Amino acid sequence: MTELQTADIDLIQRIIPHRYPFLMVDRVVDIVPGTSATGIKNVTFNEPHFQGHFPGMPVMPGVLIVEAMAQTAAVMVGVSQGLADKGMGVFFMGLDAVKFRRKVAPGDVLHLKVTTLRGGGKVWRFAGKAEVDGQLAAEAEFTAMMDKPKGAA
Repeated sequence: MTELQTADIDLIQRIIPHRYPFLMVDRVVDIVPGTSATGIKNVTFNEPHFQGHFPGMPVMPGVLIVEAMAQTAAVMVGVSQGLADKGMGVFFMGLDAVKFRRKVAPGDVLHLKVTTLRGGGKVWRFAGKAEVDGQLAAEAEFTAMMDKPKGAA
C-alpha cells in the first residue's frame, strides 16, 4: 500500500506559481500520486474579495472555489511528477458541470477533493468537489495544462 503524501505551503509554492492574494489552497493532504488529493483552504475575512462580495454578507466567489480545486489538482500533479522548483505554469483549459450548492463564508474550512479523470502528459482532466463540514458546496469537472510559461527556460 502506498503511503499518502502531504504538501505544506512551502511545497505548494515550489510547485504552482500562485501567490497572495490568488493562492487559494493552504495545504494538500491525502495525495495519491496521479490519482487524487484533498486541498484545505481556511476561508478568512481578511481576503480581499470579501470587501466587495458582498458588504455585510461576505460570500466566497464561486469562481475562486473552482480555482482552489484546480490549484489542489495542480499540486497533486506536481507532487506526482516531481515538479517542485521547475517553474511550471498551470492553465485552465475548460470547465464543465459546474454547480454551486452552498455558500462559503469566512470561518469555513473548504475541503477540496480532486480526482484524476485523465492525465499523464501536459493536459489533465479532473473531477472536483468542495465541501464545508461534510456538506457539498461546489462541484466541477475541469481540464488544465501544466506547461512552462512563454519565455521560461
